Amino acid sequence: MSLDIPSIQEIDGSGFRIAVIASRYNEALVDSLVRHALAIIEQSDAETPLVVRVPGAAELPFAAATLARRDCFDAIICIGVVIAGDTSHHEIIGQSTATALLDISISERVSVINGILVVNSLAQAEARAGESINRGKEFALAALEMAQFRKQWKNQPNP
Repeated sequence: MSLDIPSIQEIDGSGFRIAVIASRYNEALVDSLVRHALAIIEQSDAETPLVVRVPGAAELPFAAATLARRDCFDAIICIGVVIAGDTSHHEIIGQSTATALLDISISERVSVINGILVVNSLAQAEARAGESINRGKEFALAALEMAQFRKQWKNQPNP
């Protein structure tokens, strides 16, 4: 596992509205990621995030598109954990959701953070959703930074 993280920027989230959409599959791991993401958002002074649950990672893009079309969020974080089994299903879910979330982000003009961990084992998932390393923090930091970026450029005149 890479221990690299982007340099952290201090973001004043005042007034930002963030949605967190989380899968119920692998719920204990997802809950840990959500908890850590919410703590970062709270520390930024953003509004209390909307938290929505969906059955699994495959349902995250539909929920993200539905919320993005409402045009009331500065960023949306989709959180899920997909663990490899006996088939390549996890790869299909990982690829299709990544593509869908990126497409939604671009078409709806709101940052949609792909917080779906696609891993080969439970141990790998636990290493990324634990207390010492928890990618939920990074998902929230990315959402705040992109919300700030959107705010900065949303009403700028063309160069």
